[in-house]
Amino acid sequence: MKSAIEAIGIQKTRDDLRFAMSCYKEMLTDLYENEIANLIQNSSSERLDNKNLKVADEKLIQALSIYFQLTNLVEENAATQFRRNLEKEIGIAAIRGSWGETLTLWKEQGLSEEEMIDVISSLNVMPVLTAHPTEAKRVSVLELHRELYLLLVKNENTIWTATERNTIKEKIKFLLERWWRTGEVYLEKPDLIAERNNVLYYFSKVLPLALQRSDELLKNSWKTMGLNPNKLSKPEQFPLLQFGNWVGGDRDGHPFVTPEVTKSTLQLLRNTALKLLQEKIIAFSASMTLSSTNNKVPIVLEKAIEEKVTLLGKDGINAVARNPMEPWRQFINLLLLKVENTLSEKNDVQSNYYKNTSELQADLKIIRTSLEEINAYKIADELLFPIERHLQCFGFHLAKLDIRQNSTYYEIAVNQMLTTAGYEDANFSNWTEEKRIAFLTNELQTNRPFVVAGTTCGTEADSVLGYFKVLRQHTDQYGTDGIGTLIVSMTRQLSDLLVVYLFMREVGILYRDIKVAPLLETIQDLENGNDILDTFLNHPVTLKRMQFMSKVQEVMLGYSDSNKDGGIVASRWNIHKAEKKLTEIGDKNKVKLCFFHGIGGTISRGGGQYNRFLESMPSKAVSGNIKLTIQGETIAQQFANPLNATYNLEMLLSGAARQTMRGRMTSQGSDFPFATIEKLATWSEEYFQKLIGHPDFITFYSEATPIDVLEHNKIGSRPARRTGKRSLADLRAIPWVFSWNQSRFNITGWFGLGYAIKKLKEEVPSEYEILKNTLNQWAFLKYMLIHIETNLIIADPEIMKEYAALVKDSGIKDHFLTMILQEHNDGKKQIELLFDEPLEKRRINQLENLNKRKNELSILHHLQVKYIKEWRELKEEQPEKAEKILTKLLSLINSISSGLKSTG
Repeated sequence: MKSAIEAIGIQKTRDDLRFAMSCYKEMLTDLYENEIANLIQNSSSERLDNKNLKVADEKLIQALSIYFQLTNLVEENAATQFRRNLEKEIGIAAIRGSWGETLTLWKEQGLSEEEMIDVISSLNVMPVLTAHPTEAKRVSVLELHRELYLLLVKNENTIWTATERNTIKEKIKFLLERWWRTGEVYLEKPDLIAERNNVLYYFSKVLPLALQRSDELLKNSWKTMGLNPNKLSKPEQFPLLQFGNWVGGDRDGHPFVTPEVTKSTLQLLRNTALKLLQEKIIAFSASMTLSSTNNKVPIVLEKAIEEKVTLLGKDGINAVARNPMEPWRQFINLLLLKVENTLSEKNDVQSNYYKNTSELQADLKIIRTSLEEINAYKIADELLFPIERHLQCFGFHLAKLDIRQNSTYYEIAVNQMLTTAGYEDANFSNWTEEKRIAFLTNELQTNRPFVVAGTTCGTEADSVLGYFKVLRQHTDQYGTDGIGTLIVSMTRQLSDLLVVYLFMREVGILYRDIKVAPLLETIQDLENGNDILDTFLNHPVTLKRMQFMSKVQEVMLGYSDSNKDGGIVASRWNIHKAEKKLTEIGDKNKVKLCFFHGIGGTISRGGGQYNRFLESMPSKAVSGNIKLTIQGETIAQQFANPLNATYNLEMLLSGAARQTMRGRMTSQGSDFPFATIEKLATWSEEYFQKLIGHPDFITFYSEATPIDVLEHNKIGSRPARRTGKRSLADLRAIPWVFSWNQSRFNITGWFGLGYAIKKLKEEVPSEYEILKNTLNQWAFLKYMLIHIETNLIIADPEIMKEYAALVKDSGIKDHFLTMILQEHNDGKKQIELLFDEPLEKRRINQLENLNKRKNELSILHHLQVKYIKEWRELKEEQPEKAEKILTKLLSLINSISSGLKSTG
C-alpha cells in the first residue's frame, strides 16, 4: 500500500511540476521572453539543451534559479500530500516520526496513559533561530514563495470551475512576473536590523500559528488512538515549546552586535510579544459572549471581577461597563486593561499591570475554573486553551535571547579589566589553568567589583561589561524570562566558564536565573568535555546557583567545527561519545542535561529529519530538555508555510518524547560495536587530516572552490572569517561547507569513510561483519551512513574536474583531484557493500530529485567556473569590470544553492 502511495506521489509531483512550468513559460511568453520560455522544461522527460544558447547569461541564471525554486515548492507540497494520503489510506501511525507512530509504539509497549502524559508534559524543547549567513534569498522573494505555495495548494481543489481555475492560474502568473522582475541577490550586505526583522517575522507571524496547529495535531492523534481526551486537555499536560533567538545576541566574531543592539533586541521581542497577546485577548474577548442570563455565574468569577475593579479603579469600572450581562467578557476586559498597562509600562501601581507571565496565567486559570464549573469544556478547549498555550510558550518575551561570545575574547577582556584595576600580573591569558581557577574561585567569594562604574578598560572589556549591564537592566525591570543562555564558544577548560561568572558578579547578576553553558566545538574539546563539565558542576558557585536553576545544565555541541577538524565520521562519532559521557556526568551529579545541538541545514553540519536525528542519539541523551539551532535557509525550508511548519514541529516534539521515554525504559549500555566505530573514526580522521594537512591543500582549496567569491557574498551581516586571517583555522565552518557544496566536491559530508571501511574490511574482517550485521539495529550507524551516502550522491565527479581545472599548478591539481575522486568512488562502493544493495534501488527519490536538476545545474556550474576565472584575472587590475562579473557570480551562487536546496 505504501509503495503504491509513493508511486502516486511521484506522478503527482511530475504533474504539478508540469502545471507550474506551464504557468512560468506562459508568463515569460507574455513578457516577450520567448528565448527564455523555450529553455524551460515543459515536461519531466524534456531536458534543457545548453548548446547554442542565445540568451544573456544574467537571464539564464535567473530563469534557472526560479525553475529550481518552483520545483522545490512543488516537491514540498507533494510531500505534504503524500503524508496526507498515508494517513487517509493507512492511518496516522504510518507517518514516520509522527505522534501517531509514537503513541502506537507506546501502546504496544503496554504503557499507561499516565506514563505517556508524564513524558509529554516533561518536555522542554527549544528551536533557536539564527542569522548565520546561509540564506541566499531576499525576504521579498520568500514572501512570494509563501503566496505561490498557497496558490499551488488551492489549485489542487477539485471543486473549482474552469473559470475559477483559470483565475488561480492567472494569479500564479502574476506572482511569477513579480518574481521575475525582482532581483534576488542582496545588492547591499544586510545589516543586523534586516536579519532581526526576518526572524521576528517567524516568531510573530508563523510560529504562533504553527504552535496552535501542532497542539491540535497532538490532541487529535491522542483521541484517534482511543486514549482518554480528558487526560490531555490542559496546557500543563502539553510539551513546553519555547523559542530561542541568536540575532542581536550572538557576538562571536561579529563586531556589529553591540550592547545597544542587544538592548533594543530584548525590548523589541518583549513589545512584540505583548502586542501579540493583546491581539489574541481582544479576539478572545469578542468570542466570549456568554450571558449571565443563560449561565449561572460562578462565585470565583464574580469575586475576581470585584477584586480587579477595586484595584484598577476608574479604568476598571469603565472596562466592566462595556459589556453588561457578559461577566466573562467583563473579566477579560480587565485582563486586557492590565496587558495594555504592561505594554505601555504604566507600572506606577503594581496591581495595574502584569509583573510576569505567572500573574496572567493565574487570571486565565480563573476563567478555566469558571468555565469548567458550568461544564463549558468545549469553550475552554476551543477558545481559552490556545491563549493559555501561547502565553505558556511565548510569554512576555516571544523568544529567549542567547548571548554567545568566544572564550579568547573573554580572556582579552579580563586582561584589560585587571590592568585597569591595577593588578600587578594582569596578563590573565598567560596564566596557568591552576592559577586562573584559584584566582577566580577566590574572587567569586566576594561581591566587590573590579571596575568603578564609568571607567573605560579597553574595547573588549567595555563591550563585555556593556552587554552584561544590559542584562542587569533588563532583568531588574522584567525578570529573566527573556534571557536565554550565556554560551562560551571554544570552551577549552573550566576557567573559560568561570570568567563568565566573574563578569556576572561585576554587574550584580551572578545569582540570577541565567544559564552559563560551554560550547564544545573541536574534537579535542568534545573529548575533554566530560572533565570540564564535571569540575564546573562541582564548583561552589555552580552548586549554589543550581539551587534555583531547576538542576538543569545546558551543554552546547558544535557540529561544524568538529567536522572541519576531522571530517564527518570523526565529528559524528565524537559528538555521540560526548553525549554519552556527558550524560553520565550529569547523572553522577544528579543534574539533568539539556543538550544544545548547534546544527545547520546541511548534512555536514548535522542537518536532517528531526525524528531520525533524535533516534540516532545515545540512550538517555534526551532528558526531555533539548535545544537546537535552525540556521539560514533552513528556517524558510521548515517554517515558510504553516503545514510544513506544523510537520517539522511534530517531528521534533514527537521525536523528543520518544527518545525521552526510551531513556527512561532502557539502560545506557548496549552491545553495539563501539570499538569498531572508534577505529573507523580514527582512520577516517587520519585520512582527512592527510588531505587538509598537506602543505598545498590551502592552494587547492582556494583555487578549486569559490571560497573567495563567497567572502564577497552579500547574504549575511557576519564576516566569513573570525579575525580576517587567511587560514583554515580562522575560516568559519559555514563558508567552508558552502564552498565545497557549490563546487560539488562535498568533501565535508563524506571524505574519509570509504578509506576507513575498506581498511576495516581488509585488516579486521570479523569486525567488519559485525558492523554489517548491526547496521539495521543501530540507529546511529544507519543514520550516519545514509547521510554520508546522500552527500556522495550530490557530489559530482565531472563537475569536480571542472572546478579543479581552475587550479593553476597542474601537479597540485592532479594530486588532490586523484585523491578525492578515488575516495568518492570508494565511499559509494563501501556503503553499497554494507547495505548489500546498490543505491539505485535504495535511493530512488533522492536520485530522481537530483536528476530533475542535473542538466540545469551543470550549465550553471560551467558558467560559474568561467566567471570565477575571469573575475580572478581582473579583480586586481580592472576592479570595475571585476565588480560586474562578481554580481553575476553572486547570482550564480544563489541559483546553484536553489538547485541543490542547500548552502552552508
